[in-house]
Amino acid sequence: MMIRKVAALAAAAGLIVVACSSSATPAPSAAPSESAAAGGGDCVVGVSWNNYQEERWAKWDEPALKAAIEAGGGKYISNDAKSSAETQASNVENLISQGAKVVVVLAQDGTAIKPSVAAAISNGVPVIAYDRLIEDPQALYITFDNQLVGKMQAQAVFDLVPKGNWAIIKGNKADANADFLRAGGDVVIADAVKNGDIKIVGETYTDNWDPANAQKEMEQILTANNNKVDAVWAENDGMAGGVIAALAAQGLAGKVPVSGQDGDLAALNRVALGTQTVSVWKDARLLGKAAGEAAIQLCKDKDIKKVAGVVQFQSPGGNDMTSIFLTPEPIKKDNLQVVLDAKWIDQATLCKDVPAGTVTGCP
Repeated sequence: MMIRKVAALAAAAGLIVVACSSSATPAPSAAPSESAAAGGGDCVVGVSWNNYQEERWAKWDEPALKAAIEAGGGKYISNDAKSSAETQASNVENLISQGAKVVVVLAQDGTAIKPSVAAAISNGVPVIAYDRLIEDPQALYITFDNQLVGKMQAQAVFDLVPKGNWAIIKGNKADANADFLRAGGDVVIADAVKNGDIKIVGETYTDNWDPANAQKEMEQILTANNNKVDAVWAENDGMAGGVIAALAAQGLAGKVPVSGQDGDLAALNRVALGTQTVSVWKDARLLGKAAGEAAIQLCKDKDIKKVAGVVQFQSPGGNDMTSIFLTPEPIKKDNLQVVLDAKWIDQATLCKDVPAGTVTGCP
């Protein structure tokens, strides 16, 4: 699988990163700051968000992206597709009509957006596929190593439940990340599934990675198996929250290991409480910074292969992609201090309702 090759290349390229520290936690805004652009020069960078209402994009990714662009002398503009692939196609055109020299796309649907990406590139506007794969070898793909994320999720659960009934709650089928995560985790569990130690009693994609959909899916899996589910591999923190709500209704929260990713504040609190096993933390500030810096470089030279730190990998669609991969970190009860030290979360939020002294970081 490509994961080992990519990991080796990324390490060689010096892409392994550590959490950066910030003196303050940025607050989410209600909408993308389209006109809140500082900096001069001709480098206008347009960002197409798939759904700005998701906490992460407004709180972490956008401020880092915008800061990196402005630090490079560029101007930031953006819009929000509000979970509509059709709207996002129009949004990309609108960004270019506003003067964007580089477009960053967080794809709602990696397949549906391909014509818009191809059109932009053919008109001399470089495209950065942000966090989610767009199968176009002329686009620069910047993300965390998602197969490694899946491996970390599955490993954390497998360490606790190497035998038993597993449920797998995957992300949106139109998002390649859902399958990247599944492939990474399969490295951990494949042999156990093959020899019968692990029985997968439910596996489903989840539209839009929606927590409410994940809760319904988990309820259905519990009903179909008379609550005999020993572990849940959920592919992100929002869905993990839905899964845990379903488990809680059956008195199983904290008894059934559940994975997640993104370092959502509520999820980290659940890790401290013991209802979620792991949140694989992808410091979105680092991803935003990397994309902003790459955009500034592409304003000066449109050749994506000349961007600092890129590696090559073959995508599931057979394309040779030029990419930047960052390294995630699994956060469990025993290393919660990492996110506190990085000022990703404050102690009051992390330790809400956690009995004093039961978890490191919660005195």
